[in-house]
Amino acid sequence: MSLNFKNLQKFIVVGDRVLIRPQEDSNKTSSGLYLPAGVAEKERIQSGYVIKVGPGYATSAQNEDEPWKQSEEQVKYIPLQAKEGDLAIFLRKEAFEIEFEKEKLLIVPNPAILLLIRNDDFQV
Repeated sequence: MSLNFKNLQKFIVVGDRVLIRPQEDSNKTSSGLYLPAGVAEKERIQSGYVIKVGPGYATSAQNEDEPWKQSEEQVKYIPLQAKEGDLAIFLRKEAFEIEFEKEKLLIVPNPAILLLIRNDDFQV
């Protein structure tokens, strides 16, 4: 699976957020019944491919070895488990929907992700 967004590098995902391209929703049940559009949107769990990942959880790092030294506060990040190309299973109600180049994308906070399936063949 490959994405051809020419302006995707301009996206900067902040904090513990993950940018996800949702998988195509099927409006047909396994038994062959067709569902109206509103029913599929109310599903609690959804899946999609991770496109970009934020830096993680911010932590404050102070220089305790030399407390007399005046330094600017440096922010370090605890990285997220999600990586580009992972298939993410997440809580739909926590996601924020945006549209970019006529494609629906979701911004999902890391705590809403329930499961990641790693796929090493993915390329953006």
